[in-house]
Amino acid sequence: MESEKSLTFGIKEMSCASCVGRVEKALSAVTGVSQAHVNLASETATITADGTFDAQNVITALDAAGYPAELKAYRFSIENMSCASCVGRVERSLSAIPGVVSVTVNLAKEEAAVRVLGAAVSSADIAETASAAGYPATLVTDPGATDATNDRKVEEAAHLRRMTLVAAVFTLPVFILEMGSHLIPALHSWIMNSLGMGVNWGIQFVLTTVVLAWPGRQFYLKGFPALFKGAPDMNSLVALGSSAAWGFSTVALFAPSLLPDGTRVVYFEAAAVIVTLILLGRFLEARAKGRTGQAIRKLVGLRAKTAQVERDGQLVELPVDDIVVGDLIQARPGEKIAVDGIVVKGASFVDESMITGEPIPVEKLADAEVVGGTVNGSGALMFRATKVGGDTMLAQIIRMVEEAQGAKLPIQDLVNRITLWFVPAVMGVAALTFLTWLLVGPDPALSFALVAAVAVLIIACPCAMGLATPTSIMVGTGRAAELGVLFRRGDALQTLNDITTVALDKTGTLTEGHPELTDLTITKGFEEADVLRLVASVGASDCCGHCPTCKAERSGTRIN
Repeated sequence: MESEKSLTFGIKEMSCASCVGRVEKALSAVTGVSQAHVNLASETATITADGTFDAQNVITALDAAGYPAELKAYRFSIENMSCASCVGRVERSLSAIPGVVSVTVNLAKEEAAVRVLGAAVSSADIAETASAAGYPATLVTDPGATDATNDRKVEEAAHLRRMTLVAAVFTLPVFILEMGSHLIPALHSWIMNSLGMGVNWGIQFVLTTVVLAWPGRQFYLKGFPALFKGAPDMNSLVALGSSAAWGFSTVALFAPSLLPDGTRVVYFEAAAVIVTLILLGRFLEARAKGRTGQAIRKLVGLRAKTAQVERDGQLVELPVDDIVVGDLIQARPGEKIAVDGIVVKGASFVDESMITGEPIPVEKLADAEVVGGTVNGSGALMFRATKVGGDTMLAQIIRMVEEAQGAKLPIQDLVNRITLWFVPAVMGVAALTFLTWLLVGPDPALSFALVAAVAVLIIACPCAMGLATPTSIMVGTGRAAELGVLFRRGDALQTLNDITTVALDKTGTLTEGHPELTDLTITKGFEEADVLRLVASVGASDCCGHCPTCKAERSGTRIN
């Protein structure tokens, strides 16, 4: 019998003892739950469940009873994922944790979104499970605060670029010595006459060994452990294919007597080229991953870094993260509004185009609401903070875009199920190919069998399938965010293909984002140049002359 585990989580909508009875009855009916105890005072439920327990069944049962469970969402940065098979393994390992409701892993963003039953599962438990599976996880605590992840991706791309260049430098001579001899007879004659076959193969051996042991080392450090665990990934395919080609060639060079007659050939160039091309693909992939997060970084850049906050009767400059609800904050002319709040003193016009899309500044007087990230105009405002940190409107927008970028489209479930078994299937096909060529292939059968098996291992890369969908989501939602269009759900992109009608809720949505003078009709007694000069002077004043600030200034009253 599998060991049982106790889980505690919050319950909503309970108001009396009868509610407790209904919740306990609903929980006890869930498969795998042996005991259920509900505490009305703390509004929590504690259940004892075995290995057959599924947290999603609890959600369904409580929703049907009218008492929804409290869910908690975590976001983790996941390392060491290289293909879609890795996605399946991370999702499978995290989904096996009792209390986890859903897991969505995004290969392009290298992140995992995990929903759990309230406090039933801690972030440390999730990170520990992912790390034990070979994919170290780091909790992302602040929406939009992806600097560390971005720095890691930049560093990864730079490292892959260096390794690709190193591999290319050592691979090119190997390729020329081996393949150049086949393509250019004169080069073949020169190599044989000046170097000889033994020296030629010896040079290829040294250069290829450097490529595999230095730039290609990462494939073996990750691929073979994954293979020995019974969970081969793309690194395993590269490691097997390149080491097979190198191993056969090394035997042909140093111990040819071990091979059948007529099979003494080398494939050093195949091993080196394989590693170099895969490294090039990884570099391009890493660079693409870094670029797809630009929309989020631009949204994060809209946030103010510091603000003038009133503390003990004095205005002090503090980081925005130190602001708490209720603080009085001064917004000087031209500054960004630090957080969401209510104006208590002053008057100004605020540019809210980042939120509304409307280019005309909005007048702000006492009791008016201001939004963090918008830009104050020519007046000074004093406002009281009402929402800070992750509760501000801008933080919610950033979180919404991130969730849309990390969403899993319905078609991706099918892709992940396929790719989870793809690598083992490829290895099986490669083994079958090797045996078939070895048994019925033409002479030298061993050489042909090896080449055919290595070809199957190398070309069958599931990365494209795993990356295509999440990368398209990130690029699509990111580009849309740059244009002012926000997707609340990533699967909207998949259904967008079937849309035939688009309805716009207000005028001005399709404008260029700023007013433009298109026609100028002059009445008698005026010259066009004089009128344009006067119009330009009014525009340069940043005010129509009738706002409270200007009226106060004309009357001699100063607004602080």
